[in-house]
Amino acid sequence: MYSITDLNECNTGDILTWAEVSKVHRVRNGIYHRNGRLISLLTDFGRINPCYPDFHGATPQEIHYTGYGRRGDQKLDPPNQALHNAIESGHSVPLFNKLAPGRWQFLGQWVVTGGKYIFDEKQNRMLWKFTLKQVA
Repeated sequence: MYSITDLNECNTGDILTWAEVSKVHRVRNGIYHRNGRLISLLTDFGRINPCYPDFHGATPQEIHYTGYGRRGDQKLDPPNQALHNAIESGHSVPLFNKLAPGRWQFLGQWVVTGGKYIFDEKQNRMLWKFTLKQVA
């Protein structure tokens, strides 16, 4: 495990504990936001929580990120609104991938470049799908 006091000490790919991740991402939900501003994101690429089937796009530097809401049609509620607001602001946020209980991989800094409200046939509901691009 890698011990951090802030993200400036962390490299992409480092493995962290939840205690370390929670210094940045202070909630158990995948989307951490305050006052409409996106702070950080969690994913597991649908391996642990299948109702959030995030996946890589054409390259590993692109992720299609599923918005907030486990049941029914997703809404443009505060977590999804924060992702939507991040498209306009263009600021980067850290992304952490859950590998196993207590093990998280830091995936670097990402920007939200787009968002679509689409019907997902597999889940039979409307989902917010956001496009994330890794910051070089």
